[in-house]
Amino acid sequence: MAGGDSIDRVATKTPSQAVVEAVADAEGVSPRALRPPTYQPLHEVIDPDSLDALFADRVDGAPRANGTVSFTYCGYAVTVDGDGSVTLERRSSSDDARE
Repeated sequence: MAGGDSIDRVATKTPSQAVVEAVADAEGVSPRALRPPTYQPLHEVIDPDSLDALFADRVDGAPRANGTVSFTYCGYAVTVDGDGSVTLERRSSSDDARE
């Protein structure tokens, strides 16, 4: 993807799995290929269980209010929205140098 390009995906699975699948798709690899040494594991940048819990229905089954979580993973700025969508934006190497 060129700089500034983004991918939006609506998930019907856990947010952590949707992130892995979106990044794998953007990289042109299978989700199972997102592992060291080529790719960092998701758990090194965010706790997958906590990410899933943030967007899970409440104990009484009521949906949670919409919100977003953003983080950097495998060279992408990742945003997960409460509606299940995952947005990726390719980070440039100059963005990475600033962190």
